[in-house]
Amino acid sequence: MSKKICKSNSGWEDVAHFCIIKFTEHERAQELIDLNQAMKFISGMIYRSFWSNTSQYYTEYHQKGRVEPVHTIYDDAIPEQDEYDYEKDIAIEAILGIIEDMKHTEGEGGNRDKKLWEMATYLEQWIETPNFSALERRTDVPRTTISRGVEDAINYIKQVLKNNNIDYDPS
Repeated sequence: MSKKICKSNSGWEDVAHFCIIKFTEHERAQELIDLNQAMKFISGMIYRSFWSNTSQYYTEYHQKGRVEPVHTIYDDAIPEQDEYDYEKDIAIEAILGIIEDMKHTEGEGGNRDKKLWEMATYLEQWIETPNFSALERRTDVPRTTISRGVEDAINYIKQVLKNNNIDYDPS
C-alpha cells in the first residue's frame, strides 16, 4: 500500500515504518482496529506524511531533498554486538578452573602444594587490587613476594594452558 501511495519512491518503506510506529503510539489505535478502520487511517497517514511538506515525517526525515532512514526508540533497544568469541570464552573458563584447582589443597583430588594455593591467593588479590604496595599494606606481606607470586601464578597458568592445548591470543 505504501509503495503505491509513494509511487515506488525509494523511501516508501521508511514512510510505512514511521506511520506504523506512530499508529501504535496513537491514543485511538485500538478503537480504530476494533472498527476495522485501521488500514484506512494508516493509508491516510502515509499519504499525508509522504506528500505534505509540513508533516512530521517530512520535517524530520526529508532534509534537503534526501530521505533519511527512520530512527526509532526501538533501534536503541537492540545493541550492536560483535561476533561472540568462543576461543576467548574457553580460555577464560580454563583460567578460572586452573585458579580454582590451584586453591584446592585438601580433600580428594586436591593438590598438596601450598605454594600453588599461595600463588592463586596472591593472583586473586592482585586482580582485585592491582597495586603491590597497597597489597603489602593490607596483607603485611612484602610486595616483592606478592609480585613474584603473581608472576609465578601467571606463568603456571600459561604452562597449564599450553599443556592442555588451549592457546588464545588476546590481540
